[in-house]
Amino acid sequence: MSDTRCWFNCHVATMVGGHYSVIADAAILARGERIAWIGRREQLPSDCQATDLHGAWVTPGLIDCHSHLVFAGERSAEFELRLEGTSYAEIAAHGGGIASTVRATRAASEEQLLDSAERRARQLLRDGVTCLEVKSGYGLDLASERKLLRVARQLGERLPLTVRTTCLAAHAVPPEYTGRSDDYIEHVCDEMLPALAAEGLVDAVDAYCEHLAFSPEQVERLFEAATALGLPVKLHADQLSALGGAGLAARYLALSADHLEYASDADVVAMGTAGTVAVLLPAAFYLLNESRRPPIECLRRHGVPIALGSDLNPGTAPVLSLRLVLAMACTSFGMTPEEALAGVTLHAAHALGLAHRHGSLEVGKLADFVAWDVRRPAELAYWLGGDLPRRVIFHGKEVGDG
Repeated sequence: MSDTRCWFNCHVATMVGGHYSVIADAAILARGERIAWIGRREQLPSDCQATDLHGAWVTPGLIDCHSHLVFAGERSAEFELRLEGTSYAEIAAHGGGIASTVRATRAASEEQLLDSAERRARQLLRDGVTCLEVKSGYGLDLASERKLLRVARQLGERLPLTVRTTCLAAHAVPPEYTGRSDDYIEHVCDEMLPALAAEGLVDAVDAYCEHLAFSPEQVERLFEAATALGLPVKLHADQLSALGGAGLAARYLALSADHLEYASDADVVAMGTAGTVAVLLPAAFYLLNESRRPPIECLRRHGVPIALGSDLNPGTAPVLSLRLVLAMACTSFGMTPEEALAGVTLHAAHALGLAHRHGSLEVGKLADFVAWDVRRPAELAYWLGGDLPRRVIFHGKEVGDG
């Protein structure tokens, strides 16, 4: 068949079950966009258009399950202020923080946002990313949130990349609602979210549950509205304080609860019961110079899948390499390279509700994978920066850097 292709002379870390699950001296056969067969090369069932991978290590395409990739402007001046001792809260009180990005993003055209977002997305593609979540949240009004989500959809049309969109309108209180956060949440629930969902722009709904953003009670109202619209939920939870956000997310069977530095043992137990994935964000932990780590051992003990995301954003995680995030997770959080790779493959797919077709190399799943010129999979977390030689296959076809 003309749409049948195979790749051989490789070692495959399938990531089935969240482990390397290695097939040595392997071959992969794809028909169209999906994997039709995978196994030892000597058992390859038929002749096909074959590509020799020269002993490369193959992994699933990497998945960035938490990003704020679409925005305008930058906040390097705030980075300098924090290094000089100014707190994030003090910066925000003077019009900085998320509010400064909102101003820049509202002023930017859709074309300008698409151009800058595409440049950032191409950097992630160079790291082997084939699937990406993009959150809104820098518009905070209907027109601007629509603009952000439209740009995210266009990225998936222009690049060899699966893009999932998350509505994060409950990211911060916009200036026109200062002192009226309840009114803003009502506006999001009754007007913004239904309109954006009706336009097909929303795959999931997120919120920032924190003392400087929205309370658990306000988040619960948003989750009820999302549930009524048939949309799954996620949550920025327990990053800076213990508000029980992870437990709230679990009660609503959230796809994920993200950050989690202050999550309690009870919250972790609830996540394990609900099947809610823990998405850890080591780049933000690093840039904010935090000292309290997420409860890794507790997450392991209660069987909570641990995913990793870039958290790419202009304020607290201006990171353009998902492989660097793997290294940070190992050194800052004590994760193993195998756990880190699972965090950007199978567990990241679960965090997006996509594990039925992404995240591991199995028959029936999409033929999205990367052939790396490395000697061991651990090298993906070992090398800091640079451009590892690799070949990217997206939906059964080899692509360049996008």
